[in-house]
Amino acid sequence: MKKLLNEELNRKTIEEFKQAGKYPVLVVLDNVRSLNNIGSVFRTCDAFLLEGMILCGITATPPHREINKTALGATESVHWQYFENTLDAVRELHEKGYKILAVEQTVHACMLQDFPFSQNEKYALIFGHEIHGVDQEVVNRCDGAIEIPQHGTKHSLNIAVSAGIVLWEFFRYFQKTK
Repeated sequence: MKKLLNEELNRKTIEEFKQAGKYPVLVVLDNVRSLNNIGSVFRTCDAFLLEGMILCGITATPPHREINKTALGATESVHWQYFENTLDAVRELHEKGYKILAVEQTVHACMLQDFPFSQNEKYALIFGHEIHGVDQEVVNRCDGAIEIPQHGTKHSLNIAVSAGIVLWEFFRYFQKTK
């Protein structure tokens, strides 16, 4: 078994990525403070050919050296917007017809493996602050919540890990329905 070289992976150029059809998923970062997490989520959105990202509140925006350390150029390919207030982003996304889901532990959260995907929906997935999660006012305006099942002693996962898990499931679903 031989590792493939980067040239052998047949990846898209930034222009090809921008022109490519995207899966109907937007990521919203609600007051995410870690620049490494922000960069990692950019890279995951690039890997799964998602529509883009919305950065809100204290979430830092490109260009930023610390974001670039983990994004590895994905800030150039992934479309992103900034909103000072996450509720303004949620309001605009509702107007554009997105189903808005908090990735959060809530009373009526749907476990990720049980989520009823629909190929006719556009999704906006909100990931929150590393300590406080998605703000309760934002959760109140969501159409639902998705929870990643966990069975250990900890109550949460790192946001970049959470995004990777959830976005992989959405990517898998939309790839199958292509």
